[in-house]
Amino acid sequence: MIRSVNRVLLGLAGLVLLVLGAAVLVSGLGLSVPSWLPFDGTEDVLLSKADRTRWRDEGWWWPVVIALLAVLVVLALWWFLAQLRRGHLAEVLVDSGDGEGALLRGRALEGALADEAGALGGVSDAKATLTGRRTAPRARVRLLMEPHAAPGPALRGLSEGALEHARTSAGLDELPAEVRLKAVKHRAERVN
Repeated sequence: MIRSVNRVLLGLAGLVLLVLGAAVLVSGLGLSVPSWLPFDGTEDVLLSKADRTRWRDEGWWWPVVIALLAVLVVLALWWFLAQLRRGHLAEVLVDSGDGEGALLRGRALEGALADEAGALGGVSDAKATLTGRRTAPRARVRLLMEPHAAPGPALRGLSEGALEHARTSAGLDELPAEVRLKAVKHRAERVN
């Protein structure tokens, strides 16, 4: 979801900046601009002095301006922090029994989980991703199913096999998982 929100926000910001930049460039060259733009000449400004001081004496103006700016700052901060968040869990903390613990690379556990899930009957390909905290990881598994495979046995094999093995090998009490199934694209069969 973050990727799509990121792309939409960047696309909208780019479109607005492109339109405004092109309008300023066209206006600065002395060419005609659409009537809806607030400036139309080479000596014109975006906001005149009358426009800038129009609402200054109204009691509601400054609280609205401050509230809008605060919302923009919070949204920008959320967007910035969302960029820093990792998509994959880098490491999982394994209880080694000596009180110290050990670190298991997240990619290694993802690879083992995907390999075992991909070996299940009816599964063409499998991808696994670990998210969450290193003390409480969560798994996201995507299974690409063969055309005639039944999803029930594949899900049962995943939960009783690959996910259970990953959970016990990492010494976790639980390993919640989100599983997405997708069918392999194939041609329709001809019936004679």
